[in-house]
Amino acid sequence: MPVHIIPRPSQDRGNADHGWLKTFHTFSFADYYDPEHSSFGSLRVINEDRVLPGEGFGTHAHKEFEIWSYLVSGELEHRDSLGNVEILKRGDVQLTSAGTGVRHSEHTAGSVPVHFLQIWARPSTPHLQPQYYTRHYTDAEKADKWVKVVAPITEEGVKPEREADGPTPVHGGVTMYASLLSPGKTLEHLVPGKEGDGKQRKVYVHVIQTSGYNEGAAKGNEVRLSGGGNDVLLKEGDGAYVLATGGETLGLENVGQGKAELVLFDVDAE
Repeated sequence: MPVHIIPRPSQDRGNADHGWLKTFHTFSFADYYDPEHSSFGSLRVINEDRVLPGEGFGTHAHKEFEIWSYLVSGELEHRDSLGNVEILKRGDVQLTSAGTGVRHSEHTAGSVPVHFLQIWARPSTPHLQPQYYTRHYTDAEKADKWVKVVAPITEEGVKPEREADGPTPVHGGVTMYASLLSPGKTLEHLVPGKEGDGKQRKVYVHVIQTSGYNEGAAKGNEVRLSGGGNDVLLKEGDGAYVLATGGETLGLENVGQGKAELVLFDVDAE
């Protein structure tokens, strides 16, 4: 099958300014509901949040989700019913495998707002015992190349320890990559799967809003996503669904003036 690229413009996502919280929802979440954008395979939530100092999300419960935070700027304090207390900073990824149930809270630490992505995926195995993982990835590691920041715990080389090097373990079929792409530079991504098997694969690309919150409209850096003879321009806050078969190659070129921060998800169908 050919490569299909379906843009998800920032201005079409759910967004809200609550004063203490400025947020964008790629998929249906909270008061935002759109049946055409409720999930993508096992990927259920991509929220881009900014929270003012002294504010945050009070203690609340989760179960049967893999939930992780990707820190863009500022500091985020995490507390949970497993006894974990941690302040997360730029480059950190913190993942909670909620399993049978966990309670946690997240608040801005320090004197500046925190900017982070909150991501949820459905686990491949139900009724797991809750687990907690943290990893750190430097800007130098991400410079003009992909870094695998989240990967299935069953994948070779993924370490099950709370803190370790390599990808953050997830109990589900999602792999997440991150990059800081310089102007004029290009990255490629090989869609996983056996070439010629005819099976459809899912990829989601998102350009992080590093230039700031803009009430739903994308701005700032610009990236060209291409594959199978198709291409689309993505500004900050924009994303794109990609449907392809294994062995296809996607290209991402920074056609803007500044460094673009990108994340990419390979997603298993449920």
